[in-house]
Amino acid sequence: MNTIKFENKGNIKMVAHRGVSGLERENTCPAFVAAGVKTYYGIETDVHVTLDGKYIIIHDDDLKRVAGLDMGVETSNFDDLRAVRMTDRDGVTARADIFLPTLEEYLSICKKYGKVAVLELKRDMERQHVEGIAAAVDAAGMFENTTFISFSKNNMLYLRDARPDANAQFLTSALTEENIAFILDNKLDADIYHKAMTKEFVDLMHANGRVVNVWTVDTVIDAEAVREMGVDMITSNILE
Repeated sequence: MNTIKFENKGNIKMVAHRGVSGLERENTCPAFVAAGVKTYYGIETDVHVTLDGKYIIIHDDDLKRVAGLDMGVETSNFDDLRAVRMTDRDGVTARADIFLPTLEEYLSICKKYGKVAVLELKRDMERQHVEGIAAAVDAAGMFENTTFISFSKNNMLYLRDARPDANAQFLTSALTEENIAFILDNKLDADIYHKAMTKEFVDLMHANGRVVNVWTVDTVIDAEAVREMGVDMITSNILE
């Protein structure tokens, strides 16, 4: 098993989506290490707040898809979520090392391998948790090497208010006038669904000194298409 090489990427920075999730179970330490030992610029992941106010790494709101369990992330305590062991990507093979990481474990892997942490703040969070996650990133010595991303405008505004120096990208699948204005008015970079991307938007962002990332690009053909538009970053499950 190996990644698919995007040979003619030029200056585009590649980001491993949920770690190298095309090779390892997504959002696990093995997936992050798999990205760490390869040429990726950054490692993307998702952070949730548990019922007892702790931070845990998982994309979904529950464990149905990744573990076959009817456990909500925000309605469960950290220790209960942490105790779950998932199977490998084949859904059969038992793996003692496949569990939900802590925020600190993810950051430590990014730091060890010299990768930028691309950290998605999931759902609408309370201000205290946006600030708490930013503080945890700072405590790990990773603040300058972390890009915060979120679909939540409130999360982005809380982050901008508390840490105006944060690298931040607004996630969206739609390039509406409202979303474009929100990005530019709040001096955010953009993280856009690749099929919604246009060259006109890339040019507008670059004219304002902003960075453009696209998700989730898993074929060389799609990568070449957004490269021609001039994007700065590509987030992928398998392209390297």
